[in-house]
Amino acid sequence: MLQTSSRLLRLLSLLQSRRQWSGKDLSERLEIDGRTVRRDIDKLRELGYPVRASSGLGGGYQLGAGSSMPPVLLNDDEAVAVAFALRTAAGSVGKMEETAIGLLAKLDQVLPNRLRKRASALHAVTISLPSAQVVPPVDVLSRIASCCRDHMRLKLAYKDRDGKSTSRTLEPLRLAHTGSRWYLVAWDTQREDWRTFRVDRIERLMASGPQFVPRKFPEDIETYVKRSIRQVSYRFKMRLRLQGTLEELEKKVPRWCGPLEAGEGATCVLTVGAESVEMLASMLVMTSTEFEILDSQELLPELRTIVARLVAATR
Repeated sequence: MLQTSSRLLRLLSLLQSRRQWSGKDLSERLEIDGRTVRRDIDKLRELGYPVRASSGLGGGYQLGAGSSMPPVLLNDDEAVAVAFALRTAAGSVGKMEETAIGLLAKLDQVLPNRLRKRASALHAVTISLPSAQVVPPVDVLSRIASCCRDHMRLKLAYKDRDGKSTSRTLEPLRLAHTGSRWYLVAWDTQREDWRTFRVDRIERLMASGPQFVPRKFPEDIETYVKRSIRQVSYRFKMRLRLQGTLEELEKKVPRWCGPLEAGEGATCVLTVGAESVEMLASMLVMTSTEFEILDSQELLPELRTIVARLVAATR
């Protein structure tokens, strides 16, 4: 009986490790005949695992999705990875803490001592700093993700950076996560253009559907998201001409200063932005290189006043 139970667990582990197995491959791996493989498959089905079988060339056994969630076998690295992910995800997704704690408790009960030490090491030496940042609830993220996957239109109430609420109808494409914020890339049907939306600014999801034919995205989506995040609609903006090639300046100028683009000759153009002129002045200093101001001349008097304060303070 123990031998049979052990063999069933091994069979289940194999079925979970890849999409499809032939009966011959399973027989060789488990060192049993084909009839025993079929009997063990039937036993897994009785336990609630939906194992599909197909005959003919290319046929075999496949573990499918059922109406209920059966137990899942994890190897050592997978179990530790799940524990790490649960501890970190709770801070970036709302309403997950209670579920995460419950899952971690279940893992802790069954993990061998050697794995328990690995899984708890990160938590033991990590300090969680409180943050005022709003994190999106898991149900909102999962519903948006479903609309992205199934190509369903999404109608939502969205609050922009100035606090103004608008109604948007979107064709969602992808969710992007920076580690601190979630963003939705979608085609805005009213503005007829691609837009990036902060998920924590979504006030409510009002409706989903009908299905749409996805549009071809015009460029690399990761590059687009990075540029969109850097080009936030700041209250004050300024363009600077920097001496040097793009390759040289990318190593010197911090990426969070703003988008850096190649200019004429051996020069580049950097666009910086901030919510106040004081913050803008600090961004200019942080470029750590010589530059020429190309626009926003109306801000120069206030910048000179800031520079005069600095000069007076350093005499």
